Amino acid sequence: MNETHSATMIAASEDWRARDLAVIWHPCTQMREHPDALPLFPVARGEGAWLIGYDGKRVLDGVSSWWTNLHGHAEPRIAEAIAQQARTLEQVILAGFSHAPAVELAERLLALAPKEPARAPLAKVFYADNGSSGIEVALKMAFHWFHNQGIQGRTRFITLTNSYHGETLGALSVGDIPLYRRVYAPLLLDVLFAPTPDAFGAHNEAEAVAAAHAAADALEALLLAHPGEVCAFILEPLVQCAGGMRMHHPAYLRRVRELCDNHGVFLIADEIAVGFGRTGTLFACEQAAIQPDFLCLSKGLTGGFLPLCAVLTTQNIYDGFLDDSRERAFLHSHSYSGNPLACAAALASLDILQQDDVIVRNQATSARMAALAAPFASHPLVAEVRQTGMIVAIELKPEPDNREDGHAVEISGRRGLRMYRKALECGALLRPLGDVLYWMPPYCVDQAQLELLAHATAAVLEEAAQCV
Repeated sequence: MNETHSATMIAASEDWRARDLAVIWHPCTQMREHPDALPLFPVARGEGAWLIGYDGKRVLDGVSSWWTNLHGHAEPRIAEAIAQQARTLEQVILAGFSHAPAVELAERLLALAPKEPARAPLAKVFYADNGSSGIEVALKMAFHWFHNQGIQGRTRFITLTNSYHGETLGALSVGDIPLYRRVYAPLLLDVLFAPTPDAFGAHNEAEAVAAAHAAADALEALLLAHPGEVCAFILEPLVQCAGGMRMHHPAYLRRVRELCDNHGVFLIADEIAVGFGRTGTLFACEQAAIQPDFLCLSKGLTGGFLPLCAVLTTQNIYDGFLDDSRERAFLHSHSYSGNPLACAAALASLDILQQDDVIVRNQATSARMAALAAPFASHPLVAEVRQTGMIVAIELKPEPDNREDGHAVEISGRRGLRMYRKALECGALLRPLGDVLYWMPPYCVDQAQLELLAHATAAVLEEAAQCV
């Protein structure tokens, strides 16, 4: 590349950066930090695990673009499926109309969903536009089902401390990250919080199991203290992602399923971030051999190409809305429910998961990630290294004022900003969650790219040491 061409590309990148900051309000960002403290990276294109800027700089997408991208950017099979669908049908109202991609996707998701031998399977799919919207669907359905049965008292939800389920008002109500919910507290639902079962500090599986059972005992006590009040319990199975990638043992999920059954409470599994192979199995619930009453899927559902959410539920819940009365119907809608392009992308992503034997391949990738991350456990700044499937978390010892009430917040504090910038300098996108660095790359990541992540992480830790 000659100097003139290089200068032209740098100028193009600066131009896009200026044009962006003139008109766009970015998510999860204190905009005052732009353009200096939080550098903006204009992306020209994606290629596998890489993001490529207008200036030609290549950055490894270590967080799968907020955990959405499964198979790599610009994956040609998904791109072609969308292109073919766009030439046939791009969008149609799903109220009173239907189309093949929505039907075929629902059939395949229900066939793949977690199952328990003695339990009626998940049987119906309701489409929404994104993860937060899907959580709203599950919350409303759970409450409305009891209302339709003439049971008026079950109006509350139980959620976990350190949880995150989105930022629309219902989803925010069942989350527990103060920085996100504090301002909106007067608008939120009155929910009950059960202790997180996370196994932080556990030295072995026995200690992780003990933490799971202690948290389940506390949940049982909460249910006993509020008889007839709770319609549903919601959780992120195995990994509380936005809560700092805190992880818990599957034993907790087994106890939760039993407790929900004993107390007549629906179980909502938010697998928006952990579904489709992130935890080592297609769905996280499989590792506990349980089936929820509601299964919420988004993010990786379309391979990261288009927004879509699917809420899977049971025939019993569906039947509870059937009546001659419109009031008993679930009158909830999204303009783009079951969008044909998004459904086509999801079907192509499911094909890749099956045809490329991705879950088995990920096991080898996970082992390589574990080997590369293990040395960081002895770093003087590191409190813990933990892993579930394709998610590795490296938690630093706390820095004063770097966490909001003990909860992880993206790129918070001076140390977080410096770590983020240092990773970009090293050619990797890593967005710290408070004191937690994490790897959640696309499944196409190769050994050389994993080594780059490890190299960037080492440099980031050295940068963090300068903040002590």
